[in-house]
Amino acid sequence: MLLWLLLTLAPGREQSGAFPKAFLLLKPPWSTAFKGEEVTLICEDDHSPAQRYTSWYHNWAFWKAGSGTIQIYKSGRYTCKTQRSSVSDPVHVEFLSEWLILQASHPVFEGDDVHLRCRGKNEEDINEKIYYRNKKEIGRRHGSKFTLHSVSQDNSEYHCTASGESFWRPWEETSKPLKIQVQELFPRPVLRVSTSQPIEGSPMNLKCETWLPPLRSHIELQFCFFREDKVLGSGWSSSPELQIPTMWSEDSGSYSCQANAVTPNIIKISLRSWIRVQRIPVSDVNLEIQPPGGQLIEGEDLVLICSVAKGTGTVTFSWHREGTERSLGRKTQRALSAELRIAAVREQDAGRYYCAADNMHGPILSRRIRVIPRIPASRPVLTLRAPRTRAMVKDTVELRCEAQRGSPPILYRFYHKNVTLGSSSAPSGGGGSFNLSLTTEHSGNYSCEADNGLGPQRSEAVPLSVSVPVSRPILTLNPAGAQAVVGDLLELRCEAQSGSPPILYWFYHEDVTLGSSSAPSGGGASFNLSLTAEHSGNYSCGADNGLGVQRSYMVTLNLTGGLGVPELR
Repeated sequence: MLLWLLLTLAPGREQSGAFPKAFLLLKPPWSTAFKGEEVTLICEDDHSPAQRYTSWYHNWAFWKAGSGTIQIYKSGRYTCKTQRSSVSDPVHVEFLSEWLILQASHPVFEGDDVHLRCRGKNEEDINEKIYYRNKKEIGRRHGSKFTLHSVSQDNSEYHCTASGESFWRPWEETSKPLKIQVQELFPRPVLRVSTSQPIEGSPMNLKCETWLPPLRSHIELQFCFFREDKVLGSGWSSSPELQIPTMWSEDSGSYSCQANAVTPNIIKISLRSWIRVQRIPVSDVNLEIQPPGGQLIEGEDLVLICSVAKGTGTVTFSWHREGTERSLGRKTQRALSAELRIAAVREQDAGRYYCAADNMHGPILSRRIRVIPRIPASRPVLTLRAPRTRAMVKDTVELRCEAQRGSPPILYRFYHKNVTLGSSSAPSGGGGSFNLSLTTEHSGNYSCEADNGLGPQRSEAVPLSVSVPVSRPILTLNPAGAQAVVGDLLELRCEAQSGSPPILYWFYHEDVTLGSSSAPSGGGASFNLSLTAEHSGNYSCGADNGLGVQRSYMVTLNLTGGLGVPELR
């Protein structure tokens, strides 16, 4: 018959709200004894030896209730339970009647040293003890214990022999075989995750759950976490927990953890857990434009900001203008918004803009926003439109001002020598006009200004000369009132009181032209005549500055008896 030493794990942590297991100690610390010997069972929980109510079980059946310490005398599997624990794992205690037994210390955990004791009923008769593993000798002793160092869980069988001499012959006894079932130092770790389907972009907590029995709580454990075969975090750590700040879709995969007892060196690996990161499709895609409303001035930068209200992972943003096949730009990033800058917008960039966002679930489009770059007014051109080549007093002149480029509405202002004459609006663009009835004061430089709220522009100056028709001239003979005789030199003086120069004066005797004289700067002009007898008669003059001839009244000159007296009629 095989002698079993069952050494079991008594967990030192509470899981899922259940009480931790109680654990059993033996005194003396051997699970095998001779019949008639006394073995004491001590039931303990996480806190201290059980002093109050303890339930005892023998071979899985309820045995008795009472103190946390009892004495036993018969073989079997024993368990216990306290008010603060669940049922302990069993300990198999064997009472044997053989002359020689092999004892193993209790409890034994992976990596522990195990003490074997080969014990006979009459120790003084024994000369030598030999220890065997799987029928192979592993050591000889004469009375002391034999120690196995750093044991592990295996199926090895152990036995011992004891030899001596009697008066008549040598003798040898052999113990029953013993299998040492070495208890786990700590169970295979269990990987706990805060969620097996985390939302992309959210954190996730990993916990490598295992525990040491209270009797080995001093042993240091190290933990390491893996995705597939890649180490996560900073590697080995004394903390059984790891927080991953942000999970992405590419983090989906098989996760596991390892626990390592530093001394002794025991590593155990958890089962793999599949974690699938959930991606939230993008939604509520919105396009925002800077400057707001799409009202910007030609030459400024246009900023297009595309954003989503929801969506996780890597998002591809793209920007578009209606009527254009190719996108204006594209960005892929882990963010809920992205912007595109279009430098120095021109008039041809006007149109309806929109954006799209896609995180592998298909693109979602934003609403359209119309962008109209406002164009500053260009320098206007002023033209003067008169009814004739030379503008005259009382003529109506149209001042026409027009900027070739500029967003409407445009306000045109008109100036004469930098004095405002008036204004005209062009709500739909084009030019503006202002009509002016000319007076003599309206000669000078004219200009106009175009303003659509983006800065006024002034035209070049355009000169205008207002021509005045000559008035009826006055003819005088000089000397005035003097008598003229044949042979005298007579001055005919013709002068218009008004009229734009140059003025050409014509002199007449009985409607016969005598001659002409010019006044380039205005004023009058004279014509000298050497009198003869034929010069009696009517005289007149005409003034002409190109705007119409004006004739003076006639002046009569009579030459009689050698004397002549002028007469006005």
